[in-house]
Amino acid sequence: MEPVIKEVEVKSVLTKSNLPVGDYSVNPYIGCTHGCKYCYASFMKRFTGHTEPWGSFLDVKLWQKIRSPQKYDGKELFFGSVTDPYLPQEAEYLRTRTLLEELRGSKIKLSIQTKSSLVLRDIELIRSFEDARVGFSINTLDEGFRQDMDNASAIEERIAAMRELHSAGIRTTCFISPIFPGITDVPAIIKRVRDCCNLIWLENLNLRGDYKAAILAYIREKYPSLVPLYDSIYRLGDMSYWESLDRLIAELAQSEGLTYLKNDDSIAPPLDAPPVIVNYFYHEKIKKSAVRDGRTE
Repeated sequence: MEPVIKEVEVKSVLTKSNLPVGDYSVNPYIGCTHGCKYCYASFMKRFTGHTEPWGSFLDVKLWQKIRSPQKYDGKELFFGSVTDPYLPQEAEYLRTRTLLEELRGSKIKLSIQTKSSLVLRDIELIRSFEDARVGFSINTLDEGFRQDMDNASAIEERIAAMRELHSAGIRTTCFISPIFPGITDVPAIIKRVRDCCNLIWLENLNLRGDYKAAILAYIREKYPSLVPLYDSIYRLGDMSYWESLDRLIAELAQSEGLTYLKNDDSIAPPLDAPPVIVNYFYHEKIKKSAVRDGRTE
């Protein structure tokens, strides 16, 4: 079913953020047609008045042109905190590209998070920023599982896009998130992407809100042997799975000659250096706040 799309006027597309990943959150759309079944951003509906299922609607933001982009010099602008800036509809509406063009010439720190190979359309524009990073969310190498979870670009397309950006001299991040216990093969993904990214972020599946029941029902249907594991983690609060995975990744990092940190991505390895792995399993840092991203911002 095609999403319901409408255009909405907003005061600004830049929202001051309390998130550690940026000074400003940038979301050129309200809603996200990737429709990820585990998406935490579905909470946005209670601020925007949408009652439709997550993934079935998209509001295209219209804003007054940014005429003094230099006032954001030195600030980190994070594109994609509650929507993907490169949804399929971006090919038509050009909201992300328009904003990048408006910001061109400034000295912002540009961070983009996506699941789409459409980002390659803007590779030259992204390269025009002195400090730019593009991250790709990849939590499986199994295309069947990916199709069950989202409507975004295929995994191989994401990896190919990450490789092309990295080869073009743009810093890249592989965000292995959310890690599904017993399903996401974290070591395999690390080995697959280690030569085309600078950072590898790890985040556990944190079930909450409306999608918790849906994900647990999916596990019962498709992976019944994992039901006891999911019950222990998400009903009883047992953290031993994550502690075991933490040790496994630490051992892998040591054997592969990679740096392994916890809750700290401040290190910026050279473009030609092996990636740094950062573990966010325990959410001390990234759970600080959620940013309201309504129509009138």
